[in-house]
Amino acid sequence: MTSPHSVHNAHPEPGIAPGAEPSTQEGKRTLHRSILGSALGNAVEWFDYGVYGYLTIYMAVNFFGSEEGDGGLGVTLTLATLALSFLVRPLGGLILGPLGDKVGRQKIMVLTVTLMTVATGAIGVLPTLETAGLLAPVLLLVCRLVQGFSAGGEYGGAAVYMAESAPDRRRGFLGSFLEFGTTVGFMLAAIVCTTLITIVGDDGMEAGWWRLPFLLTIPLGLTALWIRTRLVEAPVFSEASQHKETMRSPLRHALKHNWRQLLVLAGFVVLLNVAFYLILGYMPTYLSGQLGHSTAQGNWMLVAIMGLMLLAIPPVGALSDRVGRKPLLLAAALGYTLLSVPAVMLLGMPSLALQFLGLAVLGFLLVILVSSVSSTLPALFPTAVRYTGFAIAYNFSTAFFAGPSQTVANQLIETTGNQLVPGWYMALAGVIGLVSILFMRETAQATLRGEELPGDPRSVGLPKREYVELNRADAQKRRDSF
Repeated sequence: MTSPHSVHNAHPEPGIAPGAEPSTQEGKRTLHRSILGSALGNAVEWFDYGVYGYLTIYMAVNFFGSEEGDGGLGVTLTLATLALSFLVRPLGGLILGPLGDKVGRQKIMVLTVTLMTVATGAIGVLPTLETAGLLAPVLLLVCRLVQGFSAGGEYGGAAVYMAESAPDRRRGFLGSFLEFGTTVGFMLAAIVCTTLITIVGDDGMEAGWWRLPFLLTIPLGLTALWIRTRLVEAPVFSEASQHKETMRSPLRHALKHNWRQLLVLAGFVVLLNVAFYLILGYMPTYLSGQLGHSTAQGNWMLVAIMGLMLLAIPPVGALSDRVGRKPLLLAAALGYTLLSVPAVMLLGMPSLALQFLGLAVLGFLLVILVSSVSSTLPALFPTAVRYTGFAIAYNFSTAFFAGPSQTVANQLIETTGNQLVPGWYMALAGVIGLVSILFMRETAQATLRGEELPGDPRSVGLPKREYVELNRADAQKRRDSF
């Protein structure tokens, strides 16, 4: 392997092996800054997607001429614009992923949050269909495509950077804060949008107040950008670069030598993002447009669910460090397979308590998934192709299976009249995710350093607690020999 770029890391503890616990106050501050920079940038990205989901009805009116209360074609076109932006994500992954494996994770993270902030802020000043005609939806699509391209590198870069910066023994706990940031972004979007709807009403939102949430991305994004420019490179990648363990063609190497890991990650992401987008992205539209619930009532229920999720994410992430990632992920996949349809049935009940219970079941299963994902997926690949492999598999799976889920679900309900479509969609995704998880190695407490795949190769299949201990012992032995 050769490295065209040498990445030097001004790490405050150069004598400590990557994956070890920091021993100085400066080392601890650097670690905390790395976690914050990753999580905040991710929160900005998902704040945007959350806003778009919560304002779908008003975007449909202003950009596609939808009539008020119409859950059909106008909403579908608005969601299709979102789905088209997902189709650009693989391009972002193909370009930004290999760049991240060549020049470093931190540089690409700065680029992605910049693109995301500019594109999202621009939506807030776009002309509408009434003032610009067909140019309005075209400009909206352009902004969404830029967002999709940057998102193709954002989540993978943030997850890989956080995983390579965290100590091996606490990667699950610290990695969970990436999804903590994701949930904060969605929750903030829900609070801002629902508060606006409550204050100005539907007429006020359609008249122009829908712009404010998009414009709020600008100060949030600038804050994330400032923090990310102050980050040092991830220690695991810095070590690989200095030892010339990176390569000139990570894309070709990943496709040739890591295609199994690509398929495993892609299959898991079908479950992860179908559940994520249908629950946190599509649910506001589903509750109001399809089930006829009050927009504010549905949104506030989701805010409450996300608040509970925030409390649960770090403890579940820490639990994955102790018992392993696979037992938790398998439980979540099985839960979606068996419980998705009953949970969606509860959403259609007249009782507010039963509706909340249905959302709580789906939200609890989602917590188990997201608490472990940021520590699990980067560990599927060796360092030299980690960003590339993550970005390619994650974004292709999201673009062609998970991303269109909101559009497909909405149109299937319109076509068939079956309001249980989201439940069946998640159940099918649960089966796909279950198979993928069984083909993963157990990587809890494993080192991410070196050119080999992390985790014991015997840990493919059903989970066993002993594999976590084997990973811990191997990682400690390699740190001691640093």
